[in-house]
Amino acid sequence: MALVSPGLHAIWVHRISHAAWQVPLLRLPARLLSNVARTLTGVEIHPGATLGRRVFIDHGMGVVIGETAEVGDDVMMYHGVTLGGRSMSHGKRHPTIEAGVTLGTGARVIGPVRIGAGSQVGANAVVVKDVPPGHVAVGVPARYRTLTPADENAAGALEDLDPAIYI
Repeated sequence: MALVSPGLHAIWVHRISHAAWQVPLLRLPARLLSNVARTLTGVEIHPGATLGRRVFIDHGMGVVIGETAEVGDDVMMYHGVTLGGRSMSHGKRHPTIEAGVTLGTGARVIGPVRIGAGSQVGANAVVVKDVPPGHVAVGVPARYRTLTPADENAAGALEDLDPAIYI
């Protein structure tokens, strides 16, 4: 993983650029460093964004995390995820992702919304309003419902299938 994971490399560089961003005189170098990381990894993380511990970006390409975004601990995001803003005003304009959230491929979370702890956002969902903890959000615009044990076990059930049945 340390050699070939662009998501991991982007997070490592972000930790450095975020530390530099906290010093006003180092904001330009921080922004330049984040731009180099974007060029090399395909993952764009603004140096002002706050990332928690054990954040994992799988495959990475096309991920965009905006300046005022906050990502909690143990968050998993797949390629093409956008944590974007809806305005150019000052202040909080990007999402807050709480701990233990999974963001599916191509998910768009737009504006100063909050995704509650332990929630899941489906692939290609467009979230423009808050999602309570322990819910799953799908669709355009996203609607949410309670996350059930069946939802959590569905992926595991597919893994148990014998691939030979498709031949």
